[in-house]
Amino acid sequence: MKNGKLIKFIEVILNFDERLRLLENLISTSDQENKIQYVSSKEKCKSCYSKIDFAQLFYILMDEGLLFFDAADEKSNRSKFQFFLENNFTYAGDEGGQSKIKSISRQFSECKGYTYKEKQITFLEELITKMEERKRRLQSW
Repeated sequence: MKNGKLIKFIEVILNFDERLRLLENLISTSDQENKIQYVSSKEKCKSCYSKIDFAQLFYILMDEGLLFFDAADEKSNRSKFQFFLENNFTYAGDEGGQSKIKSISRQFSECKGYTYKEKQITFLEELITKMEERKRRLQSW
């Protein structure tokens, strides 16, 4: 991967992190004022990604320290992260519908493994392309 694309990708992620923090502050403020509507605990966030691509996205965000539960304990952080994903998301299944994530441990392990390096590079390149397209759309407003 070229350094320029990697730098742009990191900038996009950092901007995303900043927006998440702003949203978190907004929710906290709204929550205190009882103006927030809660999402049903049974409802899950859906994904257009396959299970492995979904795992790669969140593994990268976790591994780069952009999203975390326990920054001081890597093993605990990974465990909490996996639990959170399994309980709050679905992925695009083989039949075209959404599938529950029963376990994402194997996919997280694959993300870490050397043999899956090329798949992760391909995934990152596709994600960077999408983020660059979004950036161009925003710049043209």
